[in-house]
Amino acid sequence: MSILNIVMVEPEIPQNTGNIGRTCAATGARLHLVKPLGFKTDDKTLKRAGLDYWHMLDITYYDSLQDFLEKTKGGKYFMYTTKALNRYVDVTYPDNCYLLFGKETRGLPEHLLLQHKDDCVRIPMVKDARSLNLSNSVAIAVYEVLRQWDFPQLLTHGQLHRHSWD
Repeated sequence: MSILNIVMVEPEIPQNTGNIGRTCAATGARLHLVKPLGFKTDDKTLKRAGLDYWHMLDITYYDSLQDFLEKTKGGKYFMYTTKALNRYVDVTYPDNCYLLFGKETRGLPEHLLLQHKDDCVRIPMVKDARSLNLSNSVAIAVYEVLRQWDFPQLLTHGQLHRHSWD
């Protein structure tokens, strides 16, 4: 069974984290939340954005970025940042990798990006765009990894049903 890890470093907006939680639940990705958080995990807006998927989440909390790095030592990290030279589609994602996303207002810490500069990736945008919404960025990244892995354990075909009004 393939494992994908989504890491939110100090997220600030509960709606974004709720949406990301829903993406993780729907794809089987694990969610890692690195404190401090800009909200309480019982926040109504967090749960509303995640709807009724919150119980499906495999979620781990960390007291700090250092705590996360110590507990996942040896993991393969990919840092999502607008400062990267590499495009997110130009790397190969191994099983059990970690996709790291920073807080909405500042992104990932510069010292972390410098330590992992070869593993920093970006989502292309037009010149004057500052960034994409965090939950949209996570969804783009998750589905690129899953595409490379051929969507393991996911339903890949639906079925249309004929209705009486057709």
